[in-house]
Amino acid sequence: MIKRVPAPLSRDAARALRASDEVLISGTIYTARDAAHKRITEAIRRGEALPFDIKDSVIYYVGPTPAKTGAPIGSCGPTTSGRMDAYSPLLISLGETGMIGKGQRSDAVVRAMREFGAVYFAAIGGAGALLSKCVVSSEVVAYEDLGAEAVRRLVVRDFPAIVAIDSLGNNAYITGRDKYKIN
Repeated sequence: MIKRVPAPLSRDAARALRASDEVLISGTIYTARDAAHKRITEAIRRGEALPFDIKDSVIYYVGPTPAKTGAPIGSCGPTTSGRMDAYSPLLISLGETGMIGKGQRSDAVVRAMREFGAVYFAAIGGAGALLSKCVVSSEVVAYEDLGAEAVRRLVVRDFPAIVAIDSLGNNAYITGRDKYKIN
């Protein structure tokens, strides 16, 4: 059964999700890749205000292509999440509850997810044109000079993903492989 997930995502809602759950995310999410994550964490360390409220936020690791005329966004497939691993534990500790990307996460990220109640969603790599159809609106909110890697506020409707790692540390990348092991 597909679960509907609101964004922003409360800690309680994040804790209710389990690895391998199929979800449709609707609401407000933010985009940020490694360059934006670096700037965000530097701003935190300097005590500066962030470009968006980190509490209950869902961050999508994406650098979308330019939008075609009349479209809110261009192709927007997930990027490899490991590049954000150095920054994610801090953001999770400050209230981030969801991350969307592709690929495995570090032990430090999974520990922070367990400690603070966050989840990691996997989006379908190579399906950026299809995923862009779930974006209702897109607005640059910070670091416009980063181009495709600027922080954007997206409103999404029925954005498809899978809970890859839940707040208990269950990991679909591992359990999924284990199902098909030959003893």
